[in-house]
Amino acid sequence: MSQKQHPFSSRSLRFGVLIAMLSCIATGLIFWFQVNGEHRQGLDDLTRRAQLLGHRIAPMARQALERDDTKVAEVISDRFDGHSRLLGMALYRADGTKIASGQGLSESAESVEGSVKQGLANKAEFSELRRDRSGSTHVLVQPIADEKGDLKGAVVVLHDALYLEERMTRGILRGLLWSLSIAAAMFFITTGIAWTFFERPLHLLAAWMRRLRFGNTPELPPRGLPVAKLTDETVHLAASFRAARSKERDEAQEIVRSDKAWTRDRLRAHAIDALGGESLVVVSNREPYMHQLRDGKPTLVRPASGLVTGLDPVLRATGGLWVAHGAGDADRQTADASGCIPVPPEDARYTLKRVWITKEEEQGYYYGFSNEGLWPLCHLTHERPTFRTGDWEKYVRANQRFADAVLEEIGSEKAVIMVQDYQLALVPGMLKAKRPDLRVGLFWHIPWPNAEAFRICPYRVELLQGMLGADLLGFHLQQHCNNFLETVDRMVEAKLNWDHFSAERKGHTCLVRPFPISVQPWSERGVAAPADLESQIALLRQQHQLNGCMVGVGVDRIDYTKGIAERFRAIERLFEKHPELKGKFTFVQLGAPSRVHIPRYRDLVTDLEQLADSINWKLQADGWKPIHFLVDHHEGPAVYAFLKMASVCIVSSLHDGMNLVAKEFVAAKSEAANEGVDAHGIPEGVLVLSEFAGAARDLPEALIINPYDTEEFAAAIHQAITMEAKERVQRMTRMRLRIEEFNIYRWAADFLTSLTQSKGPVEEVKTSATAAP
Repeated sequence: MSQKQHPFSSRSLRFGVLIAMLSCIATGLIFWFQVNGEHRQGLDDLTRRAQLLGHRIAPMARQALERDDTKVAEVISDRFDGHSRLLGMALYRADGTKIASGQGLSESAESVEGSVKQGLANKAEFSELRRDRSGSTHVLVQPIADEKGDLKGAVVVLHDALYLEERMTRGILRGLLWSLSIAAAMFFITTGIAWTFFERPLHLLAAWMRRLRFGNTPELPPRGLPVAKLTDETVHLAASFRAARSKERDEAQEIVRSDKAWTRDRLRAHAIDALGGESLVVVSNREPYMHQLRDGKPTLVRPASGLVTGLDPVLRATGGLWVAHGAGDADRQTADASGCIPVPPEDARYTLKRVWITKEEEQGYYYGFSNEGLWPLCHLTHERPTFRTGDWEKYVRANQRFADAVLEEIGSEKAVIMVQDYQLALVPGMLKAKRPDLRVGLFWHIPWPNAEAFRICPYRVELLQGMLGADLLGFHLQQHCNNFLETVDRMVEAKLNWDHFSAERKGHTCLVRPFPISVQPWSERGVAAPADLESQIALLRQQHQLNGCMVGVGVDRIDYTKGIAERFRAIERLFEKHPELKGKFTFVQLGAPSRVHIPRYRDLVTDLEQLADSINWKLQADGWKPIHFLVDHHEGPAVYAFLKMASVCIVSSLHDGMNLVAKEFVAAKSEAANEGVDAHGIPEGVLVLSEFAGAARDLPEALIINPYDTEEFAAAIHQAITMEAKERVQRMTRMRLRIEEFNIYRWAADFLTSLTQSKGPVEEVKTSATAAP
């Protein structure tokens, strides 16, 4: 997608400016040489006139030099007086003494003494143009010799040369005006020609190609292209493109009809069918492709994200746009002037537009308002939210910047826009304010609290109004949908329809629906093959002294909502109640540092390390310890290896929108177990899951616990360790089948289907992509 162009604003303008500058310089040089030549010619004429006067007065001067100074006046009389431009003449003896001069030359006497001395010393005629405060004076010194050739003195002729300077100044001004006039004329002529015959046809061609790409326009390409062959090739290219798109849609419909399982290919086909030629735009804080400097060179990084997993294949298929914060330290140098870059780099299919946010703005918008305000507000973990006016102002500015980036790129084209998460709550309303025809969806990835809790936010009305600008608003759970509508009912003037779960405000209807997010199959993520995986697991066991033990695992960002401290205390209580498990079971906690710019998060890492050390010091024996707390940013293959080796996975969130770790664990246990043991000799896994995580609604076969109840928590871990193989297999099989059916591709398809249908009557809106033929 290209930035909207305006007449005379791009290459035509630059070309016109270049030609105008060159013509101005060329014309100026021509006028300069002309004026300078005229000045030299005027000076030469003045010199010849002075020479003529000097020659005429020479005989009289020679007679005067032969007399005493007192009798010189008798010879000279008034013949040395000036008239018109002649200021006058003066007579000097050979020693430089002035013996006669015309009237009015007394002020100029001192100024010409240097010229007289130089002329007498050289015994040759000398002339020069002298400039002082009173003006310009032309001086001619003509030596006078007797019959023997001996120097007797000199006649000095002075002319007023100010008129030459004034004439030169007028010439320069006239030349400057002519140069500017010619430059202006050349600018408008060349810009007009370039725009009319080159750039405008190419803009029309680009607009036509955009319509072809988005709407499959049947019209012919614009006429008047600068190269006739370009028209022919464009027609052929359009025909090939239409044929390919028609074939792709037919194949997409066939895949949608024939496939039962949701795969990357089925999602791609479904997106093509659902969008109907409209462009898809994803807006998120996190970007799908990031560039970081490593050894001074930009390196491509693909951040791990379920969101990227679900939407990247859709954009690859539809050639859409992803707008995200350019957070990589090499992002600017790899993007173009407007922040755009085609991705993926190895096979460009869609455009990533990076939004630039300063460190100060990021501190207020992301770390401040989003993660010190909205995050604790929406997670009921008794953490006090912090709201600052400065953070809110930066949040509004950042959201407006994202919205402006979207509007800039899509221009006047129709588009389906999927906005992601709480960092961009105002974007839907901002988009709708400028383009009411857009279809905008917002998916809220974290919980939505009850109305009384949300009332804490000083900017609650503005946030709700921004979110209600969406045509479709998605949450993980129906409970979150209920909480949101109750919040709207109490705080915003809107008409609620509880039968259809919608809110109408100022004539605009926002549908509110649950879309439980899920995970991508591990087989698609480049993890180790079975033979390599076995070696990797063996290496990890040896590295962390896990041999001979049943392993439990937890995988989390280090966040106070994840209940890691409660998990450690439950492990401690487990060994206090069941000391026989010492040396037989150990727990590995993979903890990724997160939001370390916020003091609460930095302190949490220290507190958890101290708690783990305290428990280990209390319970460890003979090289064994109950808790391995591994603080690092663990790569996907390492996480997969730990999930595969684990017999128990613990998810103890104090409050979570979904928590995909629970589903990742189930997806990792994809091999059919033989009598409860997989191909690596590891017992089938058991999931211990907090009732406060959204995943508990999707995975009821897990052992559901209250993480605040340490006794119940410890008992559930013991039950998971000692569970019979048959029950393990039954529980895991049911969860595995559900995850395979309701995966990340199904989630993306469901949300996209509901969004593309959101403009019709509420009664006709479908909430499941499975209803599509």
